[in-house]
Amino acid sequence: MLNFEFYNPTRIVFGKYTLDNLDKLIPAKANVLIVSYGIKEMSGLIDRVKTVLGDRKVLEFGGIEPNPHYETCVKAMELARNENIDYLVAVGGGSVIDATKFISLGSNYDGDPAELLQFDGAPLSSEVINKIKKIVPFGTVLTLAATGSEMNDGSVITYGKMKPLIQDENIFPRFSILDPTITFTVPKKQVANGLIDSFVHAAEQYITYPVDARIQDRMAEGIMQTLIEVGPTTVAEPENYDARANFVWCSTLALNRLIGAGVPQDWTAHLIGLELTVLFGIDHGPSVGIMLLPVMDVLREQKRAKLLQYAERVWHIESGSEDEKIDLAIQKTREFFESLGVKMRLSEYGIGADRAQDIVDLLKEHKYTAMSENGSVTLEVSRKIIEKAL
Repeated sequence: MLNFEFYNPTRIVFGKYTLDNLDKLIPAKANVLIVSYGIKEMSGLIDRVKTVLGDRKVLEFGGIEPNPHYETCVKAMELARNENIDYLVAVGGGSVIDATKFISLGSNYDGDPAELLQFDGAPLSSEVINKIKKIVPFGTVLTLAATGSEMNDGSVITYGKMKPLIQDENIFPRFSILDPTITFTVPKKQVANGLIDSFVHAAEQYITYPVDARIQDRMAEGIMQTLIEVGPTTVAEPENYDARANFVWCSTLALNRLIGAGVPQDWTAHLIGLELTVLFGIDHGPSVGIMLLPVMDVLREQKRAKLLQYAERVWHIESGSEDEKIDLAIQKTREFFESLGVKMRLSEYGIGADRAQDIVDLLKEHKYTAMSENGSVTLEVSRKIIEKAL
């Protein structure tokens, strides 16, 4: 097992009818800004949140986009600053929570908030940290399980053609309310996308190379097995509480940094998948799922030991040669994703071989030229992965 530090201060309030806990989680005299998508379908939930908040001063900022835009977040920062907001509540899924994290850091930033965006994956510098006059605390009310943002220190913001990351311990939510019943009304397409995204999160922290991290491996395997078990049910039966509760908690655990502690990680599928979203507007869940399949195939030699473990422990494949086991594990992964009603080939989205170079060019522009757990994914290897995804 590799050396690691693990820190996670987020309080999780999980279960039915837990929204009322907001009243005791937020200071009684706080000026609160609710951040949300702002769509009509959410008005009932936001009204419930406002009712629980009682006599506090409460304002709303809607209109956060999927893959939240920098410019929209800056408008919310201006509102928070002008209205002396001292607590934020994100009501939504990963995009709303990511936006709220950025708003939390930037509302009282003495400079250009773009300085908070990390284009090279480096932590925030002390110079940038020192310009943050005040970090506005925030909590979340989760409406869509997918990204794990409700219990981690990461945020992805859309900035032009870039999707820079903010990763800093100051943007852990203070609390997250995870009431699976709140997610019942999410469209089936988004539920399926969230299942795939959660599965890929676990897979990319697992399918690398062995470091004898036994508990992390078994937790990752348990997350993936549970998603396989409950995935079709929670898509087909959106009000099946037990299935949805297991999905919601799996999604949180898949990216709250626990299963990634002390193990190598490979985010190639995510990084290429983000480019697919930028170029072609493919939803995030399908984009990363599409890329995970060829990543496993093209990189099978460097990942052989863990792919065999994945085949045997997650898919219970015990017969055949090593390559036959790996091939069948990849096939079963594809079949699982497709069983959720999601297309898993680029060609099914109208993307042909003639667009491979556009994807490679964007990877080059973003300096994603040595990806994977050992830096082996050059632009040429990326091309092979993309071509396999067609």
